This record gives sequence, C-alpha cells and structure tokens, in this order.
Amino acid sequence: MNDESNRAHGPDFEFGVYTFGDLLPDPQTGRTLSARQRLEEIVAAAKLADEAGLDVFGFGEHHRLDFAASSTPVVLAAIAQVTKRIRLTSATTVLSTSDPVRVFEDFATLDLISDGRAEIIAGRGAFVESFPLFGYKLDDYEELFKEKIALLLELSAKERVTWDGRFRSALQDAEISPRPIQEPLPIWIGVGGTLESAARAGLLGKGMAMALLSGDPSFFKPRVDIYRRTYLEAGHPPANLKVSVNSHGYIAKTSRQALDEFYPYYANYWGPLMRERGRSFTITRSDFERFVRPEEGLAVGSPEQIIDKIMYQYEMFGHNRFVAQIDIGGQPFARVAAAIELLATEVAPAVRREIRRRSAGARGDS
Repeated sequence: MNDESNRAHGPDFEFGVYTFGDLLPDPQTGRTLSARQRLEEIVAAAKLADEAGLDVFGFGEHHRLDFAASSTPVVLAAIAQVTKRIRLTSATTVLSTSDPVRVFEDFATLDLISDGRAEIIAGRGAFVESFPLFGYKLDDYEELFKEKIALLLELSAKERVTWDGRFRSALQDAEISPRPIQEPLPIWIGVGGTLESAARAGLLGKGMAMALLSGDPSFFKPRVDIYRRTYLEAGHPPANLKVSVNSHGYIAKTSRQALDEFYPYYANYWGPLMRERGRSFTITRSDFERFVRPEEGLAVGSPEQIIDKIMYQYEMFGHNRFVAQIDIGGQPFARVAAAIELLATEVAPAVRREIRRRSAGARGDS
C-alpha cells in the first residue's frame, strides 16, 4: 500500500489490550479462578495498562458460565475508578440481542464516570447464546443488527428521538439521557470475515474494529479496502477514518519463551470452544508455530517479532490501532502483566518511531 494519506501518523497510532474474561482451568496447574478473582485480575491488568501508557482497554461480552461477566459497562465502570487516561471500550457489544437505548444510556454513563473515555464496538457476535437468552431468533441475525445499529447511531446524534422499527417498541419524541461528554460517543463496528460488514462500517462513517485472530492477513486486505472506499464515497471526513486490528497475542523477552509459555494456553482456549461447536479441533505445537510466522496473524513472539508483524500489517492496512487479547486459556496473571509491560515499553514506542520515520520520508521532511 503506497498511499500515505490513508495511514496513521506516529502519535495517532494506538495500542491496547482486551479480554473476554474466560474462566478456563490452567492447563499446567489445573486451577480455575473464581469469577470474582478473574474480575479482580482484569481490573488490575487495566490499571497496569493505564500506568504503562497503553491507550485502550477492552472488555467483551459473553453470556456463559465459563466467562467471568456479561455486563461490559459495569466492568468498565469499575476500571474507570482505578485508571486515569486509558480509553475504555467494549470488545464487543452484541448489539443484535441488546436494546440500543440501554446500550447508549450505559455507555453515556460510563463516559461521564470516566471523564470522556468510553467507546463502543458494536458487533453481531461470534457466539449465539444471547439469542435465545433474550428472546431473539437466529433467522433475524442480519436484520437485527442492521436495525439496531441504525437506532444506536440516531440515539448518539440526538437528545430526542422519534423512531419506529420491527424489533423493539416505537419511540415518540423520547428523551435520550444522559448525554455523554464526548459528542458523538465513539462507536466502532466490529468486523469479522465478511465484506458486507466492512462496507457497512464505511457507509456508516464509523471506525472498523477488525478481528484478525490468526491466518494470512492478506485475506483481510479487501475488507479494509472496501471499508475505506465506501467511507470516502459516502463523504465522511477522511481524518475520522479508523481501522483497528484486534488480535490474539503474547510477548516475552525471547521468541522461544513466548512460544513455550503461550502455546499450552492458546490450545486450552480454542480446544473446548471448538469441540462445543461439534468440531474436532486440536492444535499441535507445529500448527501453533506455523500460526505465528511473520506473514501470519497470530501475534506471538519477542518484542522485535511483534514490531515486525505490526509493521508488516501496517504496510498492508494502514491501520490506526493494534489491540491484543493476551490473557486467554487460564494464563497466569504474572505473565499477562509482563506481556502488557513489553507491549507498552518496547513494542509501542518502536512502532510509533518507525511510522513517524516512514511518514516523514514520504512527505519529504528533513
């Protein structure tokens, strides 16, 4: 990709971490944390990320007993009380089975509590347990999200809303409160593998949060391209065009240490989830080492390797944000904390320097 106008410039490139709070037994000790202990560690990780200088912390939504919490804004509100500057985002809000009015009210309240640090990543969700839980039909999967994202954006734009739709009661000059500090409240669209989702994010003029968990990143290049094209063709401000790469990842001092420490937990995370879906799924060590090659999406390695991987993807996507899910599969907190420190102190500064250097060279700065 050669168009420098589509790229982030140094200080604008953001780094962060996110979690879904899984409650899986440590494969090496057999110990499983309680939900309370897991949430304590999540708050501690967010505090550490804030103090280390990361830009974003995300908490995701699952409605299952093997995850610590389902109420994203409640967890983020707790984190707001122990942090000062880090942005607080959902990762993601399953909007298809949520009431957009309640979602907006919750995150507007979070924005007030956090002094203007709230964000929403709205998505359709990779898991479907929330559909029967909240009385929705999977047959309406696409139409639910389409209607609800349109309403959420209208709620963000107006203090009073009149609206009528298929999946919730009508609104007649309804007061939408409270109003957030940020106007508008930042809303990103979560995008998996479909071109349609990427095009929707561009058409709506919102940031695209792209789940690049593994595999060849070039698969996602057409998604970024169609997002950028539909965004600009719709007449949205180019300065507000944003792409986030959200990945599984782990960082240790050396490549071997990173591979040895992360592999058991990565396999432990994916195995049960895939078997639950009726798929035979075993990750061998050789599979894992193939997944982390420089041209693959899984971000595991030494700081130098992660820097190279982010820059490789930056050449492809010109993205603005990299966010890693580190704490999967029962990973001990001490290792999660060490990886956060390395991301903040070694990876982020080096990537920002390199982006500045390339941007300055492209502009002909001396």
